Amino acid sequence: MLTSDSSVAAEPREQTAALPVNSYHTRIQNLFYGMDTNVELHRESCYLGPHVQLSPEKGGGGAAPEGTSDPHLELYFKKLSKQKKQVMEKNGNNRKLRVCVATCNRADYSKLAPIMFGIKTEPEFFELDVVVLGSHLIDDYGNTYRMIEQDDFDINTRLHTIVRGEDEAAMVESVGLALVKLPDVLNRLKPDIMIVHGDRFDALALATSAALMNIRILHIEGGEVSGTIDDSIRHAITKLAHYHVCCTRSAEQHLISMCEDHDRILLAGCPSYDKLLSAKNKDYMSIIRMWLGDDVKCKDYIVALQHPVTTDIKHSIKMFELTLDALISFNKRTLVLFPNIDAGSKEMVRVMRKKGIEHHPNFRAVKHVPFEQFIQLVAHAGCMIGNSSCGVREVGAFGTPVINLGTRQIGRETGENVLHVRDADTQDKILQALHLQFGKQYPCSKIYGDGNAVPRILKFLKSIDLQEPLQKKFCFPPVKENISQDIDHILETLSALAVDLGGTNLRVAIVSMKGEIVKKYTQFNPKTYEERINLILQMCVEAAAEAVKLNCRILGVGISTGGRVNPQEGIVLHSTKLIQEWNSVDLRTPLSDTLHLPVWVDNDGNCAAMAERKFGQGKGLENFVTLITGTGIGGGIIHQHELIHGSSFCAAELGHLVVSLDGPDCSCGSHGCIEAYASGMALQREAKKLHDEDLLLVEGMSVPKDEAVGALHLIQAAKLGNAKAQSILRTAGTALGLGVVNILHTMNPSLVILSGVLASHYIHIVKDVIRQQALSSVQDVDVVVSDLVDPALLGAASMVLDYTTRRIH
Repeated sequence: MLTSDSSVAAEPREQTAALPVNSYHTRIQNLFYGMDTNVELHRESCYLGPHVQLSPEKGGGGAAPEGTSDPHLELYFKKLSKQKKQVMEKNGNNRKLRVCVATCNRADYSKLAPIMFGIKTEPEFFELDVVVLGSHLIDDYGNTYRMIEQDDFDINTRLHTIVRGEDEAAMVESVGLALVKLPDVLNRLKPDIMIVHGDRFDALALATSAALMNIRILHIEGGEVSGTIDDSIRHAITKLAHYHVCCTRSAEQHLISMCEDHDRILLAGCPSYDKLLSAKNKDYMSIIRMWLGDDVKCKDYIVALQHPVTTDIKHSIKMFELTLDALISFNKRTLVLFPNIDAGSKEMVRVMRKKGIEHHPNFRAVKHVPFEQFIQLVAHAGCMIGNSSCGVREVGAFGTPVINLGTRQIGRETGENVLHVRDADTQDKILQALHLQFGKQYPCSKIYGDGNAVPRILKFLKSIDLQEPLQKKFCFPPVKENISQDIDHILETLSALAVDLGGTNLRVAIVSMKGEIVKKYTQFNPKTYEERINLILQMCVEAAAEAVKLNCRILGVGISTGGRVNPQEGIVLHSTKLIQEWNSVDLRTPLSDTLHLPVWVDNDGNCAAMAERKFGQGKGLENFVTLITGTGIGGGIIHQHELIHGSSFCAAELGHLVVSLDGPDCSCGSHGCIEAYASGMALQREAKKLHDEDLLLVEGMSVPKDEAVGALHLIQAAKLGNAKAQSILRTAGTALGLGVVNILHTMNPSLVILSGVLASHYIHIVKDVIRQQALSSVQDVDVVVSDLVDPALLGAASMVLDYTTRRIH
């Protein structure tokens, strides 16, 4: 696991206790932590820049800096004191910044607590007031205000704001009650700034009160997209807030798109990640046993956390019932947390009790788990299931498998550990998802943070100028005059920009959501990296500009390229000789920076398979294989609806299956590969040999002097009766057929799709080889020719149109 560099901010009391009370360490921590002064605090030593390093033994005395004889230290402390004074003067007469943190429930406290700890460690800069309201104060939801007291925070005000009923009307009444009570509290505390988190209805009441009372608002986690009424609340708070701390680059872009001032947006990461990324190495078995029993093993239990969806309460209750049925059938020890206080939660609790979950031997039902213990439970679980934002956000830090049910979080960015079950309408579907996910271990995700959010937030708070006008400004984009509301502006075609980098040509196309190629551009693929990348950028910029005229809205860019590709990073790792100077090439960054659009990259064979899955004959099939025949031979494998990349992104290199130990040389450096026999490049090689020996041309054929001999001439000669050309094509088709037989014996797919310009010339030979060579159990597998005209382009577009960074079930 990654270890956070901000442990002082995330757990300040532990860090302070570890330092000598009267030492330069303590003085530096108390005066300057969080400022941009290149100070690094360690137990072993205190790094003070390139000239001086004090160990505790040498610098552990209590003398003031002015008393030291070291001129470097005196200069250093004078410089830092001056910086501190400048920050304090900026906020008016050396007055501390009075910060009010308002927390409404257990979930938002897990994000706000690290910030509160950080503020508490810097009393010379901040005064902290804590206001507790919402479900924190309700016994049915665990009286979670106690964990705030256990964290040694003084609660200035407790506000009972929840109107019980757990329905839509009760939520509205709770907001109204909070609006009635909050003005007295804010008048008494008079904070300079209020920190509000997230998208709860309580938070909306807080932001509304503060905005109307001219109190600056810092909103945490704005700009994100989930999928329910929470989106509307979150964005409403964004419009009320003066400052924004977001967790991801996409969220930052959303805030800018919402006309928020870029100078008042901080991309910090999620504060909870400051604790998450250093949590997994701690003792966890005692916590697992405490909550789940002594007989439970690591990675052999499930954590379930499901909340009502306020926009469709009836369906969310039914989905919860199906989830519990699936968990009972799955027969693994499960920790079930009670839902939040949203409308519908009372009915969900009734479902739990109706099914006897609280007394079932395989289940432990709890109202609340302290965040530090909850971290350990999800980090070492075999799976987490439900619709909590914790599943798609925090759990990714550990690579724990997650099953996200329904639409409550469907808009959020997720790591590859998340399997979405959007239509969780049957028990079997949820049960199948459990079988797919349980016990897996995925790469740890850093989408939502790197463990250093709190120092950035504290620094951001210090930069706030209280002398600036309170009225916020919106940064509206320039709008052309006299554009009337026309039907063409409303009915834009959602489209993708698709790029196909083949061995011969470079193609760019605008592809609609239905798979229609609106416009296509083709150029020869340059031989050098610099010429190639410049041409890609030029063609994409031109296509994007043309898309506006064609009334197409470009959602992103998908790139299909030859070679081995890391799709997670958007990097071409290695390419064969077909594409020169194409190793370790980052395609995502230059295109994303130029076009300001998300970019996906994958191998051309994989793209062909994705095109068949979305638009072609593989649509709806669970398992199939695509073989693409062109300048080279590529392929893609769909297994259980998922594209297979392999551990080193080398899966489905079907063109390099060896079918003969003494066959011709292949561009990969081996011998006897399918590509060495059946690719367009191999056929061109054989055509040239025949032409050089005057054995290619037959009656009715001619090759102009300025035209290079290619595969198409060989095919034409074979059609016109050239026996040698026919023999070469038969050998090539046989090699391809043997490869297909190997695929049938290895993968046992339900369909094999031959794609590319040569597919129709090979199909009959391939079927003959299967009849002669394959086991009888796979001879009935259908082999077909793709009916897609441009599978590589369509596959590249499908990555964008389906948002394939998310896993959809």
